[in-house]
Amino acid sequence: MNVRKQSYITGRGAGEIAASIERGIRESRLPPGSRLPTVRELAARLEVSPTTVAAVYRDLGRRGMVSAAGRLGTTVSFRPPVATSWRPVFAPGVRDLASGNPDPELLPDLGEALVAVQVPPILYGQRANDPELVEVARGRLHRDGVAADHLTVVGGAMDGVERALQAHLRTGDRVAVEDPGYPGVLDLLATMGLVPCPVAVDDRGPDPQSLAAALGRGVSAFVLSPRAENPYGSALDRARAGELRRVLDQHPEVLVVEDDHAGEIAGTAPFSVSRGERERWVVIRSVSKSLGPDLRLAVVGGDATTIARVEGRRLVGTGWVSHLLQRLVVWLWSDPATPARLERAARTYAERRGALLDALAGHGIAAHGRSGFNVWVPVAHEDGTVAALLDAGWGVLAGERFRIGSGRAIRVSAATLAPADAERFAADLAAALSTAPARIA
Repeated sequence: MNVRKQSYITGRGAGEIAASIERGIRESRLPPGSRLPTVRELAARLEVSPTTVAAVYRDLGRRGMVSAAGRLGTTVSFRPPVATSWRPVFAPGVRDLASGNPDPELLPDLGEALVAVQVPPILYGQRANDPELVEVARGRLHRDGVAADHLTVVGGAMDGVERALQAHLRTGDRVAVEDPGYPGVLDLLATMGLVPCPVAVDDRGPDPQSLAAALGRGVSAFVLSPRAENPYGSALDRARAGELRRVLDQHPEVLVVEDDHAGEIAGTAPFSVSRGERERWVVIRSVSKSLGPDLRLAVVGGDATTIARVEGRRLVGTGWVSHLLQRLVVWLWSDPATPARLERAARTYAERRGALLDALAGHGIAAHGRSGFNVWVPVAHEDGTVAALLDAGWGVLAGERFRIGSGRAIRVSAATLAPADAERFAADLAAALSTAPARIA
């Protein structure tokens, strides 16, 4: 542990010590991934009992600020639930293939919609969900084989995941998650005091045998992305969805949360493992990737009890999702030009992803990316590969944030990578893979 970082941790009591660590995280003096002193080391330096320091670490862990990893010690969470000044920033001239954002050129221009949409003043006590949005969303989900008779509106995909888990789970419950999987889900579980249980994935989604093993360890929920899985790019097909359904049928009490965040632009057909046939289930369909991240809206279909609890929790918090946003989504989903726009976006993302996979294969580099924006490239040395690519002008993410027990890799977002640039990236990655071991020796 760096002595300079240790100096930021001060205090005589548990409250003061915890506050100093949180302040260090907030001010980026303790950045994500920083290893904290051992309990005995910090106790000796602050002249307090090890019991006090252990209590501080437990409290920060319950709040999702730090993570304990046995002999590896305690580290600052990669996305602690506190606003910080730390952000991944690339130098001018570095191509950002890390953010995972949609291509702005493929998003609709909201100007016409903002002019056309008329929303009367919405007052307290009025209906939270726009009836037309509910009906349009229900029709779109029914079309995709999801029996969404019960449906509500939330502030984005992760808001839906959190509220669904809150509806049934308690601190200490285990949740089956994809491995590798979306860091936002892992961070959310840490913040909620829930325990992730990894499920291996391949190009067709979660592995049925791995899921069965996780369910056998007593999980209370299973969170998955049926397509455009981040970071692996997995997508369910009909056969895999059926296999997972049969495994889940042996555990009817488990809540299944399907995060279909990419929706129509994922590049593959939708296949649900729930379809409205389980006791506890939700399917979340966000518009952030297809219509724009600033439209903080997702629709959630599910069983009557879960949807009622999600709505009840929202009512005592934010109350409702802005009706202006709801009407904008209704207008966009009803616009005759939208289907062609979404089809073009899905086709473009698929072409870019495919071009990158082909270019990598041409250099003998295995990679995964069946749907969505991202390509997952197994590597022997994550940090060295990321650093070598940065020197070559490419910003990508090390796989550490996405993994629990799966192998090392990097994540490359191909959403804005034109096919003409894919070959140059692949060549630079091939060179990076040959130099990465030396860089981290």
